[in-house]
Amino acid sequence: MLQGRRIILGVSGGIAAYKAIEVCRRLVDLGAHVTPILTDAAHNMVGPTTFTALASEPVKTSLWHDSDPIPHTRMGQNADAIVVCPATARIISDLRTGRSADLLSATLIATAAPVVVCPAMHTEMWEHPAVAENIEVLADRGVIIVPPEEGRLAGGDIGKGRLAEVATVVDAVVALFADGPLGGRTVLISAGGTREPIDPVRFLGNRSSGKQGHALAEVAAAMGAEVTLVTTAGLASSSTITRIDVETAAEMHEAVAGRARAADVVIMAAAVADFRPVGASTQKIKKANGPPTVTLEQTVDILGELGAGKPDGQVLVGFAAETENLRDNALGKLKRKGADLLVANDVSAPGVGFAHDTNAVTIFGADGSVREVSMNDKTAIAMAVLDAAVERLPDIESKNQ
Repeated sequence: MLQGRRIILGVSGGIAAYKAIEVCRRLVDLGAHVTPILTDAAHNMVGPTTFTALASEPVKTSLWHDSDPIPHTRMGQNADAIVVCPATARIISDLRTGRSADLLSATLIATAAPVVVCPAMHTEMWEHPAVAENIEVLADRGVIIVPPEEGRLAGGDIGKGRLAEVATVVDAVVALFADGPLGGRTVLISAGGTREPIDPVRFLGNRSSGKQGHALAEVAAAMGAEVTLVTTAGLASSSTITRIDVETAAEMHEAVAGRARAADVVIMAAAVADFRPVGASTQKIKKANGPPTVTLEQTVDILGELGAGKPDGQVLVGFAAETENLRDNALGKLKRKGADLLVANDVSAPGVGFAHDTNAVTIFGADGSVREVSMNDKTAIAMAVLDAAVERLPDIESKNQ
């Protein structure tokens, strides 16, 4: 999502500096080249060794360096973005006034790249008129402000000033480069395994964790799409994604069916139950009564229904978790369901499929194409699937005619 982007991560001396470590890791995971700059005060909160280990190059701290007499100018000119996380009242004031007191403040005024400022401070400081005025001036100049949240602060009290969540900070950076191949498109994605109740405490389910579906949603959003995620998984999702939480196949069908026709791309990554109990008991079934008889009925074939009613220009993607005869089973499902793409994986293989952070898939196209995607993390798999979908989308102009 941020492949090749050069991001400067400025860390100032707030107690929330420890959260910048996770921001650094996530930016690197998204492909960014991250250069950390720590202020002298930041060293009181976090150690430079951690950032050096996680970032793309060692921590920078000083304006004065024998091998680079003007580090602020070089870094400021080469940066695609600068993120200040956390931003203290001091660094916010320096940026507003143009005071170049250290390497970070000098770099901030030596760049034409977009700047993202993530304030974190005590409530009284955040609400002080001088700080409020500085924030207003910076916002008017085009600086992106990721406002602090309300919550428990370092002093133990509750108030506004807590650093925004790591995902919110990363979302703001990704949004800077979101004019991607799915800009102006809507993408509907399902994720997770459905649960069909037997009684109030038991259910029929499957091993799907939802990780691949959530990765697809995050990548689609980073590629510029307006994303709706229908999920059964308890995983976090970015604030830019419209999320609908469901549990059963019937709930997923209702959520997907009402939104599918308006989507440019529909990806059914969820493992939807094929069968459900005919009638769930309203009370817990007691062991003393002996083994119960559970009668099953078929659930709605959501992918098949979507394929039968697919509007012109829409790209429909299905998933198939197989344990044998992957190619034959996948091609048969692709044809039966009326999908444009079928993503198949052998979930019996080590490191593939359910609950793993990695996956390996074969993407079959209704046009006869076949693409093997070898073992990789699920974000990389998501990129491959979405690239294949983008290739099949009509251009925006022809869609609107």
